[in-house]
Formats: sequence, C-alpha cells, structure tokens
Amino acid sequence: MHTIPRLSLLSRQSRSVWALALATLFMLAAPMAAQAQAAYPDKPIKFVVPYPPGGGTDVVARIVQQRLQAALGQPIVIDNKGGAGGSLGTDIVAKSAPDGYTVLFTLSSHTINPAIFPKLPFDTIKDFEPVGLVASLPQLLAANMAVPVRTVADVVAQAKAAPDKFSFASVGNGSPGHLAGELMVLRTGAPMAHIPYRGGGPAVTDVMGGQVPLLWVSIPAAAAQVKAGKLRALAVSTTKRSPAFPDVPTMQEAGVADFEVDSWYAMLVPAKTPRPIIEKLNKALNTVLAEPAIRAQLIEQGADAVGGTPEALGKVIAAEVPKWVKLAKDANIKAD
Repeated sequence: MHTIPRLSLLSRQSRSVWALALATLFMLAAPMAAQAQAAYPDKPIKFVVPYPPGGGTDVVARIVQQRLQAALGQPIVIDNKGGAGGSLGTDIVAKSAPDGYTVLFTLSSHTINPAIFPKLPFDTIKDFEPVGLVASLPQLLAANMAVPVRTVADVVAQAKAAPDKFSFASVGNGSPGHLAGELMVLRTGAPMAHIPYRGGGPAVTDVMGGQVPLLWVSIPAAAAQVKAGKLRALAVSTTKRSPAFPDVPTMQEAGVADFEVDSWYAMLVPAKTPRPIIEKLNKALNTVLAEPAIRAQLIEQGADAVGGTPEALGKVIAAEVPKWVKLAKDANIKAD
C-alpha cells in the first residue's frame, strides 16, 4: 500500500537533485563563458577565404591580416577554401563553433549566391553575424592582350558579329564579376558565354594564357597583371572611376547605360557568436582600416577602406539579397 507513495517521493527527490545540479552547472557556466569572452582572443584565429589564393578576396585579406594580428595580439591564419562560387568555404564557417576563432572573410557574392543557387546549405542572413565591411571596389573588365579590342564598343561589335567567339571568365557562379558580365549582355545585347572559375587567380591565369578572351574580376585580382601589360583594362563596373586606374572608363562612360555593380569585402562570424567577441573584432578592424598605410595599400589595389559597425554591414546584406534576386530574374541569370 505504501510502495507507490514512496516511489513518488523518491521521484520528486530525484527531480529536485537534478534541478539543483543543473542550476549549479548554469551558475558555474555563466562566469566561465564571461571569462572566456573577456580573454578573447587567447589562441590563433582562422580566416576562411572562400576562394583560392591570388584572387581579390585573398589579396585584400592578406593586406589587413598582419595589422589585425597586431591589433588582436594573436596570429591570424588564412585558410583558402575555394569552390561552389564561394559557398563551400562559407558553409564551413556557418557550421563552425561560434567562438570568434573562425571568421569568414568574403566578398559580395555572399549576397548574390541566394539568387543563383536555390539550395544553399546555409542561410545567408540567419547563419551569420556581421563583423564589419572592409573595403568596396568596382569589378574590372579586362581582355587578353592578343584580342583585338581596345574599348567596350569593340567588344560589343565583335561579339554581335561573331556570337560564338566571345566569352568572359569570372571567379565563379554568383560572383560580382558573373553579374557584371551578365548585366553587360543584358544591356548591350552582345552574346557572350560565362566561364566560371574557382577563384580570381585561376581566371586571370587562363585569360592571360588565351583560353578565355575576356575577364570580369575585382581589381585586386588583376591589378598587377594590368600594370605589367599582361592584361588590357577596358572598363570598371561602378559609376565612378577607380583611383587605381583613373584612365579606365566606367561602363556608363563607355556607352552602356544603367550599368552599376558595386562589390565589397567583409568579415562575418557564425550565428550566436557572443556580442563582446564581435565588438572586439570590429574594433580591431576599424583600427586597422584607419591606418594610412593600409588605406594606401587598398587604394593601390583599386579598393576603398570602409569599416563601420556590424549593424551597417547587416543592413547592406539585408538590402542586397532581394536586389540581386530581382536582377537574376530580369536577366535570367543561372548557375552554369
């Protein structure tokens, strides 16, 4: 007659013990978490660049890497994870621990990919926390030196005359260069096939080698080759000329109306990364971007230092995702 009440009492006692144990764990965990955040960073940080070495994203990441190491007091290791238009490396970061030790250093293809790839393995907005904008810059239209074109008008005329002859390379599906090339096709009616690569380095190499006649790529990926006379710069994608190439016209100056494709580089971390860690990364980034030497290096690559708050980057990402979805639909842009 008394068995059930005794079991119920034991059950209530067990639940009380477990509740007390869990409460104790939570009480201990909170100070430990706060201590870990206060000590951050206390070990090397990994920057995942979702493109191969030599491309624009890689170049800009390495420009800020050394000074960021000094500002944060820990080594920064750059890990190039190219593939799938940048989404391979991006997915790695999305699934990493939200502790500030894995940072995504990417470009504006981050907001373009949802328009190109319908089934990304991550959510562009929900799976990341913004840290800050690093730099903004135009895309550059460049040609192999042996291709007989000197202007955008030459490209348009020859592409229309020989539809199967002209194609353009980019750093991959969903990249700003991909969109710039497709927008050029849409605005001019000049047929050109898109040839996606796994990054700016391989794309530049093949255009210099003559495998592809044209290239739409960020200026840092091609600046050295243009200045060395190995590629011919034809136009930039923004409404203002690049300080790195002041003699190169904008696409609108070259006669292509309603043409503008801005691109940027930025740092993000996995969702649920503690705010104090994000603020430390953001503060260090803004400190580095304020240095005249870093700003000069970026300008030499055709990029302008930006900086700002995590919220500013968040607003850019939220505004651009629907913008590129609309352009992809209007221009019928799809992954090749």
